[in-house]
Amino acid sequence: MTHLSINLNKIALLRNARGRDFPNLIDYAEKCLRFGAAGVTIHPRPDQRHARYSDAYELAEWIKAYPGKELNIEGNPIPEFLDVVKECKPTQCTLVPDDPNQVTSDHGWDLISDGEKLRPIIDNLKAHGIRTSVFLDPVKAQVDEAKKIETDRIELYTESYASAFGTEKEAEIFKAFSEAARHAQKIGLEVNAGHDLDLKNLATFLQIPGILEVSIGHALTVEAIDMGFEKTVRNYIEITEKSATAS
Repeated sequence: MTHLSINLNKIALLRNARGRDFPNLIDYAEKCLRFGAAGVTIHPRPDQRHARYSDAYELAEWIKAYPGKELNIEGNPIPEFLDVVKECKPTQCTLVPDDPNQVTSDHGWDLISDGEKLRPIIDNLKAHGIRTSVFLDPVKAQVDEAKKIETDRIELYTESYASAFGTEKEAEIFKAFSEAARHAQKIGLEVNAGHDLDLKNLATFLQIPGILEVSIGHALTVEAIDMGFEKTVRNYIEITEKSATAS
């Protein structure tokens, strides 16, 4: 079964818009777990326009009361971010090559160029007991480089799949993701996925065997406006529980 980690950034963005602690991130994190999610994700950026570094500390302390549930902190491995992650010790840290000025993440790492820069960072995170994942496009050569730098997992960046879903390009793009995932698993890497996955396209994507975790936030938040938070989360759980588990 694929685990669902709910990205709370859009909840944090709503909170920040009014300058008050409403909606409260911990309240929504608790709802996520109560409704069936395996964990929560935040992606604090340097300008802290949505999730903040302070949220990382609060969530890291809060999740201690929920054994078996996971906190994933993702972001660009600048020194300040890494200091926060090592102090918080989340279950997982996902390294993302986003520029501070980007609206959202829009590409995976080029590990052929950046792999050696990330290797000591990954080693250091592991030494702190943190599982590591790197954000990656579905390219076998990049998967091979991920293995070389000894990350625990890759997170497939799924925007191209989401954009192609329902078009004549869907089968071709889906095949690329399927082949990248299978190759990663074959060489000993675990596979996560995320970005622009939603209730319409997720079930098809999870026909790829062995996807361990999907991280979903923006679409889930928008869908929750239409149908309610609990129903939306439970609809995602229903899909992930039916996912292929064979590697």
